[in-house]
Amino acid sequence: MENTQRSEWDEEEKQAEVSIWKYIFGFTEMALVKCAIELGIADTIESHGGGPMTLSELSSTLGCDPSPLYRVMRFLTHRGIFKEMPTTLGSPGYAQTRLSSRLLRNGEHSVAALILFESSPVMLAPWHSLSARVLAHGTAPFDVVHGEDIWRYAAENPGYSRLLNEAMACEARLAVPAILQGCPEVFDGLSSLVDVGGGNGTTLQLLVKSCQWIRGINFDLPHVVSDAAEFPGIEHVGGDMFASVPKADAAFLMRVLHDWGDNECIQILKKCREAIPEDKGKVIIVEAVIDQEAKISDKLRDARLALDMIMMAHTTMGKERTLEEWGLVLGKAGFSRYRAKPIRAVQSVIEAFP
Repeated sequence: MENTQRSEWDEEEKQAEVSIWKYIFGFTEMALVKCAIELGIADTIESHGGGPMTLSELSSTLGCDPSPLYRVMRFLTHRGIFKEMPTTLGSPGYAQTRLSSRLLRNGEHSVAALILFESSPVMLAPWHSLSARVLAHGTAPFDVVHGEDIWRYAAENPGYSRLLNEAMACEARLAVPAILQGCPEVFDGLSSLVDVGGGNGTTLQLLVKSCQWIRGINFDLPHVVSDAAEFPGIEHVGGDMFASVPKADAAFLMRVLHDWGDNECIQILKKCREAIPEDKGKVIIVEAVIDQEAKISDKLRDARLALDMIMMAHTTMGKERTLEEWGLVLGKAGFSRYRAKPIRAVQSVIEAFP
């Protein structure tokens, strides 16, 4: 028995020795992926037909010194982001993977804008104040570092605002196809839809393009919608969701409510409830739902828990909620019932009815 316990301890100790380096050097993965996007490595290989490209070809096309580029590619191929393959010249080359295709600037499944946003100095700085946030609840690390909340900062810094809107548009391009594939019925019977906090209108463009019977209203702060591109079937409206929401058959909120505490969410939802018909209206919420119990089959649970930490670092009261917590918020906002459905994304779809 003692030998068995010692053997188990030895295995745990060996695993700990290996795992701890993940936390010591964990930041390198984000930094190297950001580097790859900024250099345009995936875009260059894609323009070459997806690969393989030799180090010489890649460095020449990118205008890079081959020695540091080799070390970068060695790291990225070891992580499985790119892959090595033989070329017709006989020397090894670098080729695209399903993972690296997500680093394309304008790829169908690109997350490049989201990575550049989350890895920007503005978004990284607050993480150094996370422990202070836990010790003294109430002030977001973002506010401590930048002297104001993320929304005021965006309003006063157009460059950052564009980066934020591009990141949200990037997320929309991932989530909306998953919504349309997983539960297209949520849009049946709707003649109008207001996207509350719709940013530059990317979400509505994708929805209206697929559901052409819907008239879309893209609703956000005036400085946000002023940069939104015109699109057939969509009207851009500037305003404050805490004051009023444009009337429509349904209100749509994607990754909006998680930025706010329960009281603010209730206020926003009440305004959405006022904007929809009492008899046939509904609110469609697209947010992460944290399960109370870990499920081995749920491979996106880590992403949801990480997203909850992002809310802690960047907002004052924002958080990801359990389904029970969503039920409490919706009930206090005056909704009689709701239903939730997971989709192939970090988020789930919640329908709430008056």
